[in-house]
Amino acid sequence: MTHTFLLCFLILPIAFALDWFFGDPRWRDHPIRIMGKAIEILEPLFRALTKNQVVAGALFAFSLIAFTFCTALILTRLFWAVSPLAGFMVETILIYFCISAKDLEKSAMGVYRLLDGDNIGKAREKLAMIVGRDTGQLSEEAVSRACVETVAENLVDGVISPLFFAAIGGAPLALAYKMTNTLDSMVGYKNEKYLLFGKVSARIDDVANYIPARLAVPAIALAAGILTGNGSRAYQIAKTEGRNHTSPNAGYSEAAFAGALALKLGGPNYYHGTLVEKPYIGSGFGKISLIHIKKSCDLMMLSSFFSLLFLWMVNGAVRLTFF
Repeated sequence: MTHTFLLCFLILPIAFALDWFFGDPRWRDHPIRIMGKAIEILEPLFRALTKNQVVAGALFAFSLIAFTFCTALILTRLFWAVSPLAGFMVETILIYFCISAKDLEKSAMGVYRLLDGDNIGKAREKLAMIVGRDTGQLSEEAVSRACVETVAENLVDGVISPLFFAAIGGAPLALAYKMTNTLDSMVGYKNEKYLLFGKVSARIDDVANYIPARLAVPAIALAAGILTGNGSRAYQIAKTEGRNHTSPNAGYSEAAFAGALALKLGGPNYYHGTLVEKPYIGSGFGKISLIHIKKSCDLMMLSSFFSLLFLWMVNGAVRLTFF
């Protein structure tokens, strides 16, 4: 087993550990922030290319994703060519930038502490930073529910999907996924402005998350079995109610969380002043309370760890086969 292979085999667990202990670095030139800025700058340029906004949006999405992948590929190849240690360090750091388990926990627990201190106004403001729905009039229960739902959904977007793509394609594919996900979060809305232009971005994100969203279910069930004793129920609810969502993917992790924590999630919400009807998940369970935010964070972190273990083995198999 070569020195280079040993370094490659350590990339995922070390990148994960960096996020686990330090969270997301607040650097101005953080790659994900650069992606967001690039989307803002280039959107009007691509909109002007053609009157057909679906085509313009498709060119926009594919160009940014391809550019991100190629740039990361050239960068990592360059550093691996310099030395295995340099390549290892750069690839590990880039994958670390793609994982956001710790920041997700920090954000959700920030809402928890504000609610626990009877500061629902600040809790709504904090929640608005991590969810897309309108938060200004939400009750304490609705704030708690939104928080649990975003923890469940972002387990996939912020942890499992980046690890999945890193396991099969290293930092270049992980960063290409993050560009995909950032595009969806910025232009993938079904409103007048983005219904056509953001259509392809939203569909690419749906395809990218299809497998990771379903891989999340056994990881959540395993974690639930340890934390709540409801592992089997988490799996069954995901299996029977995972499709009860407007997203083809988000419902699976939410349903698994609903089963694990015996919660009723989903339902209608306001987005940009418009009521969007959504089906309920776990409709037979009880209402949510403040403590469920903390429980959802514990479930998310342990599920993240189990996902890492599985994808670490996948990473090793891929590298043994192809490298």
